[in-house]
Amino acid sequence: MEHKFQVNKAAAALLTGGILWVIYVMFMPLSASTVNHEAFAEFLNNNPSLQALPLIEQCRHYITELQIIENLGEIASTLFFLIGAMTIVELIDVHDGFSVITEKITSRDKRKLLFLITLITFFMSSVLDNLTTAIVMVTLIRKIVPNYKERWIFASMIIISANSGGAWSPIGDVTTIMLWIKGKITTIPLMSSLFFPSLVSTIVPLLFARRMLKGELRGEVKKLSVETREEVIQKNQKKALLILGVVGLLSIPVFKHITGLPPFVGVLSVLGVLWVYTEFMYKNIQVGEHLKFRVARVISRIDTATILFFLGILLAVMALQATGILKMAGVYLNENVHNVYAINIIIGTFSAIVDNVPLVAVAMGMYPLVDPATLATVADPAFMQYFVQDGVFWEFLAYCAGVGGSMLIIGSAAGVVVMGIEKITFTWYLKRFSFIAMLGYLSGAAVYIISQLL
Repeated sequence: MEHKFQVNKAAAALLTGGILWVIYVMFMPLSASTVNHEAFAEFLNNNPSLQALPLIEQCRHYITELQIIENLGEIASTLFFLIGAMTIVELIDVHDGFSVITEKITSRDKRKLLFLITLITFFMSSVLDNLTTAIVMVTLIRKIVPNYKERWIFASMIIISANSGGAWSPIGDVTTIMLWIKGKITTIPLMSSLFFPSLVSTIVPLLFARRMLKGELRGEVKKLSVETREEVIQKNQKKALLILGVVGLLSIPVFKHITGLPPFVGVLSVLGVLWVYTEFMYKNIQVGEHLKFRVARVISRIDTATILFFLGILLAVMALQATGILKMAGVYLNENVHNVYAINIIIGTFSAIVDNVPLVAVAMGMYPLVDPATLATVADPAFMQYFVQDGVFWEFLAYCAGVGGSMLIIGSAAGVVVMGIEKITFTWYLKRFSFIAMLGYLSGAAVYIISQLL
């Protein structure tokens, strides 16, 4: 819709979320008493004044006074984390903090440079979100690779490595953030299980892509920073911002483990630290206010449309979950596919066409998080063991949804943004990189499956 009709996807997501809740409360309210029977009964016990009302009115009160409020609380936990993380990354970027890393890249050999750019992108994406990493690295190659056709090769590998790098870290991609915040995955098991599959999904395309390049680059590297803030912010201050931001983001899983508090508390605390630092930093810099990028100003620069897109998608998915539709879809897949590897590979393939956020949200709604203590009491314990915390289904979902989007340039946020910056055509990427991205995706998937079967 966004490309064909020039309508922002956030608008479509918000409209969908609103319409589904209206349909639920107006035309399907009775499903609340059956799908959520225990919670509905508890709600009536706590509100005796409603017990004399007709069942349909009781259900509507339950939906509007409890169910949607509880769902909004869960959604807010994810959105506040994203707002905090996006502001931190934007704060580093607007102060040119990433130049501390990019200025170290001096190689002129095309193949060595491709390897270096890919590797840096892979690891940077595990800490930052893959979208920001892609923007930073594409900005870099625009300064050092003059030929646009060669630059497209670099940019395509940046897309692949950014998506793969984000899949093995709980804070590397929006989908892993969603799974992590919901308690489906935890930090150490996820990283240990998905690091090598994700690395393989990057290395395999890289081996093919490096054969497209020969020789050395010519000409001088253009200066990365040309804005007036170069004269305002000293290099040691850029470095301090980068270190504070990255270390802060890395400490959030530790914060969650120690305190048990949701991750958004940690990320907002890190943002608070950076806010205080920048206020003191600018207090000692005698320049005009228009040259100062204070946090209050930086917040206005983050992609609000993306936040609203997630809000709409999560509202829509929770409406489908509340009505029991997702549960029925899960039952259908269990009966007709009954293989967590096949289900996730299908989801990953679809993520090349459909945004991976709704796909992961739908998958989370279809399958419950199984408590190991009650595993013996379920109908099919051998299959349901894949759905415990850090179970095979959740880990493989993180891999497939994150990496699968690389198979088409429009399959990920990183791909769409790079496509816009570099003007890479859909058909060019399809002909040269879709197949090798698919090989990488399937190779990494094979590595994960084999590791689980051994």
